Parts: sequence; structure tokens; C-alpha cells
Amino acid sequence: MQGIDECLLEAMRLPGARGAALVDWTSGLALGAVGESPGGDQEAAAAEAAELARLAAEQRAFASDRSDDTGAGAAGEEPDPPVEDLILSNRDSYHVLRFVPTSFDSSVFLHLWLARAEGNLALARIRLGEMAGRLVLG
Repeated sequence: MQGIDECLLEAMRLPGARGAALVDWTSGLALGAVGESPGGDQEAAAAEAAELARLAAEQRAFASDRSDDTGAGAAGEEPDPPVEDLILSNRDSYHVLRFVPTSFDSSVFLHLWLARAEGNLALARIRLGEMAGRLVLG
């Protein structure tokens, strides 16, 4: 179990990490941020990433279509987010948005900004998934 600050600092140890944030996609607010920010403005980057996350999370076209998948966690827990992660790439970087399952209505995600030349996208996805599972909010 780890808190927001520890999670973000761990994300910054990934190869090529330029910045990381935990964002609430319903409000567009960063709950925490470290490192650089795309465009130089952490609040604007959080709000813009939240728009993308909200769009993906609220669209049925992106949800799992497995007939046996109820989306629910263990008994008594809220359903997991409909999307695990989003990857946006441009010429020089990757943006990985990893949705965080919580015991309440999950509306947060980790946003990792990776330099494309130094980053390892597969490793980043694996580690963000692990971090999301250990993150304690509250």
C-alpha cells in the first residue's frame, strides 16, 4: 500500500519518465504531480488529460465486451473502471493514462509522460498497473 506521493515518485523512476500526475477525471484536477508537465502547466495538462480519460471511460465502445465480465471486483466492491489504460503517442513522447480501481466510484487515473527515446512503454504499462493496485486513496 502506498500513498499518492510515493506512487508518483516511483513512476518517476521509470526509464524516460518526464512527469507524472494523479488526476480526477470528473473534475480535471491533479491530486498530485511531480516532474515536468506537458506544455509547462500542470493544471492545464491535468484538465486536458481528464477530458481524454472521461471520453474513453464513458463510451460503451471502449468497454470490455466479454459476456462474463461484470466489471465488478470482489464482493461488496465497486466495479472497476471500464478502461484499463490509454496510450497516446506523438513524435517525441508517450502519454500513458492508467485508470485506478478504488473502493469508491473510481474516477482517478495515473498520467505518466515518457520521453519516447528513453522510455519503455511495455515496462511503463506493467509498472503503472502495479502502482495503481497498491495506491491508497483517502
